[in-house]
Amino acid sequence: MDPVELLLHPVRLRIVHALSGGRSLSTQQLCERISDASKATVYRHVALLVDAGILEESGQQRVRGFVERHYRLVPARAAVSAQRAASATLDEHRQAFAAAMAALLAEYQSYLDDPAADPVRDQVGYRQHAVWLTDAERDALIEGMRAAIVPHLGHGPGEGRTQHLLSPILFPVERHEG
Repeated sequence: MDPVELLLHPVRLRIVHALSGGRSLSTQQLCERISDASKATVYRHVALLVDAGILEESGQQRVRGFVERHYRLVPARAAVSAQRAASATLDEHRQAFAAAMAALLAEYQSYLDDPAADPVRDQVGYRQHAVWLTDAERDALIEGMRAAIVPHLGHGPGEGRTQHLLSPILFPVERHEG
């Protein structure tokens, strides 16, 4: 299956989010994190990601007579290449955006369903800004965002760290002619 098709499904995206940063989780732990999807759905999507080499088994342990497998992300396989992204059709971009938004909505709903959720304390943000940019200014903005974000992508789980989902979205809402 094409990596784009594999990765651009809301449940599979959420599995990738959960395992990012070098994290290793069991399928049961993934089910707890993605509690709005059935266990069968989570198990099916984990199996698809394992078969595609996007996830790999990171360990096993016996729990109440059953073997519980833990999985981790294979980062190099969990990315869409620049070449593949450049060759995507407009319909594939439409589908990718819809899948990303569905995953984002589900992740946010899961956060709000947590009794300990406190958007003010957690500094939750969902602002939108309409900015006017030349192509050069847009490119500089994107480079600045990359410079701010990339150094943090390698952080894994650790003492005092909470996983956050950051979803920068940028697209023109009108085209300047001239």
